[in-house]
Amino acid sequence: MKNFFFLFGLVALFSCQEEVYLDLRNQERVPVIEAFWTDNPALNRVKISYSRDYYDTASNELEKEAMVTITNLSTGEEIPFGFSEDFQRYLPRRYFSGRRGDMYRLEVLLGDQVYESEGMLLEPPVLDSIVYQFREERLFSEEGYYLTVYGKIPFDTDNYYRVRITRNDTLLSGRQDYLLFDDTFGTSILDNGFELGGFAFKAGDKVKLELFRLNRSAYNYLNDLVNLLFNDGGLFSPPPQNPRSNIRLVQGTGRVEGYFVVAPVLTETLTIPLE
Repeated sequence: MKNFFFLFGLVALFSCQEEVYLDLRNQERVPVIEAFWTDNPALNRVKISYSRDYYDTASNELEKEAMVTITNLSTGEEIPFGFSEDFQRYLPRRYFSGRRGDMYRLEVLLGDQVYESEGMLLEPPVLDSIVYQFREERLFSEEGYYLTVYGKIPFDTDNYYRVRITRNDTLLSGRQDYLLFDDTFGTSILDNGFELGGFAFKAGDKVKLELFRLNRSAYNYLNDLVNLLFNDGGLFSPPPQNPRSNIRLVQGTGRVEGYFVVAPVLTETLTIPLE
């Protein structure tokens, strides 16, 4: 009798299931601002696009008519940007780099809307060396050359970092390629050698490593983005939501998404020799 009621309960459970169709259309067209300001002038740029409907397969719509400036709040100097058709980005009108220790403000004028964000260009950590070692195939790790980064983090606060890797002139930008870390487990991570365990390289690969020291707000945005990219929508996954933007609307109405990165960057390049 007990088994009968168990089976009856399962049948009742499945018979009560109902398909739910979500309306995933955007209720508004939201600007998305992605801005980078560093002490390397080759990396400084601003991209402005718009959100799309969930099922929209068209390419991203770029905004080309905005007024973009970055101001050094420590000196009052304004750096105007102009849209480049070649790069499809806003670039500084002069070859200009940020100065460590200074505070910067991004301002974007888009129609009647004005968006702003601030960040400090902090001092970078110490990057001593990068070594590579060949490893056989392991559990969850393929065969190949793995990099270990050595250096030092001498700071007690504001320890938020991103490592960006380029292989043979191709930036690794998949969801598994966002390498972020902070000082949750201390600041000795570079002293002891930080192995980039998720990245296997082959003999002959040219590898460029960029180490950014971020402001916390930019780090939070990227951390939220990674969590969103790995959200599979399963039973135990949290409801998906946009990353916390560090750009605010100061004039006009509506929302804005995106982030403003102000960071020093350390760059090292190596080539793994052919066997």
